[in-house]
Amino acid sequence: MHASRRQLLQSVGALGLLSLLGRGEAKGFRAMPWKNWSGAQSCLPAARVAPASEEQLAQFLRAATGAVRPVGSGHSFSALVPTDGSVLSLGNLRGMITHDAKTLQSEWWAGTPMSQMGAPLKQAGLALPNMADIDYQTLAGAIATSTHGTGPRFGSYSDQVVGLRLLTANGDSIDCSAQQHPEIFDAARCSLGALGVITRVRLQNRRAFKLHRREWVQRFEELLEDMPRLLREHQHFEMNVLLHADTAVAMTMDETKDARVIPKEPGGDVDKVALLQRVHLEWKNSPRIYAGMINFLVKHAVSFPEVIDDSYKVFANVRDVRFNEMEYEVPAEAGPACLREIMAKVRKNKVDSFFPIEYRYVKRDSSMLSMFQGRDTCAISFHQFYRMDYHNVFAQIEPIFWKYDGRPHWGKLHTLNARLLAPLYPHWKDFLAVRESLDPQGKFLNAHLRSVLGVA
Repeated sequence: MHASRRQLLQSVGALGLLSLLGRGEAKGFRAMPWKNWSGAQSCLPAARVAPASEEQLAQFLRAATGAVRPVGSGHSFSALVPTDGSVLSLGNLRGMITHDAKTLQSEWWAGTPMSQMGAPLKQAGLALPNMADIDYQTLAGAIATSTHGTGPRFGSYSDQVVGLRLLTANGDSIDCSAQQHPEIFDAARCSLGALGVITRVRLQNRRAFKLHRREWVQRFEELLEDMPRLLREHQHFEMNVLLHADTAVAMTMDETKDARVIPKEPGGDVDKVALLQRVHLEWKNSPRIYAGMINFLVKHAVSFPEVIDDSYKVFANVRDVRFNEMEYEVPAEAGPACLREIMAKVRKNKVDSFFPIEYRYVKRDSSMLSMFQGRDTCAISFHQFYRMDYHNVFAQIEPIFWKYDGRPHWGKLHTLNARLLAPLYPHWKDFLAVRESLDPQGKFLNAHLRSVLGVA
């Protein structure tokens, strides 16, 4: 079978462009800067590469001589991507590959944005068992950092993976699962992009379903006291605790057979965040007035209508106000005490921040480097408006997480290095051994990964 002249020219042209991008040496070459979603991480890579197929990707990896960092939507806040080598996008490898109605599994190209998975799954009669609050991430990026939603009976996206394909530093392809290359599988389900490039992901789904979401305002101390019942009676629970006040916005999501559809109100959270910001700027030096204003406004000036819709339309929300984020995962039983200490520190130090604290629960899993490895977890997230400095604020809060044996979310900001991280993970050395076997030259490492993994 002979390729047509047009196909041959397209192939040669694509490979030529790929080679050019890999070297960045052509006359008149201009490097394009890269920034993450919040703007806190940036770099000027020698090349930005977006292969059109696994074959092109394999050829690029074989030819690349410098560092290669995969990039998704740029929604990680930690320095996982920045490099002066090549930034590699899987934006051309997206969409559903196949699905199986019997096993309730589906296979996807790893560059698929999570926001583009719900509708095709629904058409196939399927759905993801759980989803994160934000769906901007690509599938590969969400897996690489064990991105998660909430619910003590539900794991992270990494826990939904039943198989994947990994392209290694020399361009070799490895298909792995619990039965096939199980050690690589357990490492690759949360790998920070340090093992290679994931190109295909097979997920365990469930049948399509609807969710009923309810929100209400209550004192966060009352919610903490009532936590055992809330977690027992609801599939998904989380609360956003308002800084400098004593209230929180609680939310439950439960599967429903209700035939009604009550869609979300359009728009994002700009108005709500702007309200919090105005109160913060006006009253941050008057704690009693500040607390009273927040408590009053969240109860009387903001509405929280219920929602009933297809699950993927209910799980994720529009977050159109940028921020930087630090999140730690503490043992589930330590969540209330950790939150109380954080709130006490916020009040005592008059911490200069106004974004709510996000408080969620996640089920344990078995991935080597997952933050949820071996223990049920409470995830506590501290945010800072992207135009405000986060360093001093996070430095006041982070030691509290350490006190409660917290593991930092790999995609969020933290200050730990390998010496401090290794004792938190029982399979730390196992992961490093897999990484060394797949990428002994460190092609997929940057300065941040060398620090957190302890690779010289």
